[in-house]
Amino acid sequence: MEYISTRGQVAPIGFIDAILMGLADDGGLLVPKTIPQVSADTLRAWQGLSYQELALEIFSLYVNDEIPRADLKKLVDDSYATFRHEDVTPVRRIRDDLYVLELFHGPTFAFKDVALQFLGNLYQYVSQKTNSIIHILGATSGDTGASAIEGVRGKAGIRICILHPHGKVSKVQELQMTTVDDANVLNLAVEGTFDDCQRIIKELFADVDFKHRYHLRAINSINIARILAQTVYYFYAYFRLADQGQAGKISFSVPTGNFGDIFAGYLARKMGLPIHRLILATNENNILERFVSDGIYQPGEFRGTYSPSMDIQVASNFERYLYYLYGEDSTAVTALMAQFKAEGRLEIPADKLATVQSEFAAYGVQNDECLDAIGDYHARYDYLLDPHTACGVAAIDKVAGSGEATVALSTAHPAKFDEAIRLRSIAQTYPPQIKALFDKPQHQRVVGGTNDAIKDELVRFF
Repeated sequence: MEYISTRGQVAPIGFIDAILMGLADDGGLLVPKTIPQVSADTLRAWQGLSYQELALEIFSLYVNDEIPRADLKKLVDDSYATFRHEDVTPVRRIRDDLYVLELFHGPTFAFKDVALQFLGNLYQYVSQKTNSIIHILGATSGDTGASAIEGVRGKAGIRICILHPHGKVSKVQELQMTTVDDANVLNLAVEGTFDDCQRIIKELFADVDFKHRYHLRAINSINIARILAQTVYYFYAYFRLADQGQAGKISFSVPTGNFGDIFAGYLARKMGLPIHRLILATNENNILERFVSDGIYQPGEFRGTYSPSMDIQVASNFERYLYYLYGEDSTAVTALMAQFKAEGRLEIPADKLATVQSEFAAYGVQNDECLDAIGDYHARYDYLLDPHTACGVAAIDKVAGSGEATVALSTAHPAKFDEAIRLRSIAQTYPPQIKALFDKPQHQRVVGGTNDAIKDELVRFF
C-alpha cells in the first residue's frame, strides 16, 4: 500500500511516512494509491467480528507489513480499551427505519475519540520505533482538540498545540481542552472563526521549511489515519443492522462540516460496503449542501449555531472527494483548488453534478429545526440527541426515502452541549467526568488570528 497526493507532486510513500507527512508537501491531501476491495465473502466473514477485531482487519489493508500484526493489534486494543461501552460504537434502534450509531463512548464523549485514541497511540509507537520528533499541531471547532489532547497528554516525546476559535465552542468543549495541565499541551484561543484556525494550520503545514524545522505533525482529518480509522464504524454499524434482520437498503446520515466523517463513509462504500445512500447533514453554514444542490462550492456568511462543531465554511477534506469525482486526475484537482484560492469559488459541470447527486443527498438544518428535533425525539422516543446528531436526524426526516433503514451518526454526548439542550427545557445529568471539569483551573492563551502570531507561540513551545 502506497499513498499519493491529490495534487500529484509527491512520490508514492508508505503508511508511516504518510502519517508523519500529514498534509502532502505539495499542498494536497494524501490518499491511498489504490483502494482495497472487500469481497462479499469477506464482508460475511467480518460480520461476526468484535469492533477491535474488525478494526484490525481494516487497518491491516492499509498498513501492510510496516507495522507487525502483533504490534498493530496491541495499538488497536489499547486504543479502544479507553471506551466506556464494550461494543465501542454501539447501535441503538429508535424505530424500525431509524438507528443511532453512538460514537461518543470514548474518553472525551465525542466521535473524534474513535480515530484520535488510535492516532495518539500510533504517533507514540512511531516516535519510539523511528526516534522521530512528534510535534502535533491541530485546529478544532470543538471536539477534535479535546480528543487529540486526551490521546497524547503526558506521552514522552510528543508535544501538542491546539488552536480553537475563542468563545465559539461550547463551555464543556472549552473545559475539556483547557483544564489539561500537562506540560506537553498548549491551548491557543484564536481571535476569529474555526475557518481562520484551519486556514492557519494548512498554511503553516504548506510552509514546508517551517514544517520540517519544527517537526510538525497533523492531528486534523487532513491526516489520512483519521479517515481510515473512521471507516471502521460504517462497516460495524452495517453489520449490526444486518444482525437485526435489515437486509434491504441501508443508508447513513452524517452531520459534517469538514467532510471528513462522511468521506470515511464514501471510502467504505468504495471499498465494497453496500451503503445505499450517504446523507450529508449540515447546519446554517451550508456550503456542502449548496455544492450537492447546485455544484457551486463557495463560502457564505459565517453563522454561529447551536451545533458549533459544524460552524465551518471551508471543508478541509473536500479536496479528497474532488480527486475521486474527477477520476483521480491530480492535474484537474490542482487547477480547481488554484481557482478556489484565487476566486473564492469553484463550479463543476453538469455531468459531475449528476455524479455528486447520485452519491449524496444533502440537507442544511436551521437552528430552530435542530432544537425542534431535540425536543421531538426526546418526547416521542425518550432519546436525547446532541445538536449535531439532531441535525443528522432532522436531515433523515427530510430526505430519507421509503424502504430504507438509516443510521444517524451520533457524534457527541448531549452533555457537551447543555446550552442548546436547555433551550427546549430539557434537564440532563452530567456524567461525573464532565461535571468535574467545572471545578478545575483553565490553561490557555488568547492570540491573534495571524500566521505570525501562531508561529511565535509555536517557536516558544516546540
